[in-house]
Amino acid sequence: MTRTILPIVEGHSEERGIPVLLRRLLVKLEHSEVQVAHPFRVKRNQVILPGEIERAILRGLQTRTGVTGLLVILDADDDDPDQLESTLTDRCRIVSTKPVAVVAARRELESWFLGSKDSLRGVCGIRAGASAPEAPESIRGAKERLNRNMENRGYVEVADLPVMAAKMDLDLALQRCLSFRRLLTELERLLTETA
Repeated sequence: MTRTILPIVEGHSEERGIPVLLRRLLVKLEHSEVQVAHPFRVKRNQVILPGEIERAILRGLQTRTGVTGLLVILDADDDDPDQLESTLTDRCRIVSTKPVAVVAARRELESWFLGSKDSLRGVCGIRAGASAPEAPESIRGAKERLNRNMENRGYVEVADLPVMAAKMDLDLALQRCLSFRRLLTELERLLTETA
């Protein structure tokens, strides 16, 4: 049986970039045979509203075939990531018996790029001398920080996120970003539960 993970994401850039990132993580976990479905998108400010994550899961399962597990990835912004993950996980389990994981990037998903910025020099205009800041996940405004590290252009989410997801050093992000390690751990757990 082919296993297929359905990502539920919050924006157009994540819709394009998260599958790239997940496929790379699946290779790292030696599970390149696992499929990544086209993500189902729901806006971050809506996903926390009553009934919205539930609606997203039901619609995602209706419109994507063969899904064996669900993976919700969103920015925590200023919310407590652990509480957000716990609350959304409980709500997801009410509407589906499929294995589910919720991962909230501390602050913003782009903090994962900040954590691996040394490996992104020359990618999407990142300056040759750019290096990762201390505690990249504590930075509010990771997109703006990426902007300041780019030459002759700014960070264009929908174009740059997929490219950076393809080029970033996964090990650097895993070392420096707790929520990125959680993404890997939760993906591995989903693979075990869908085996």
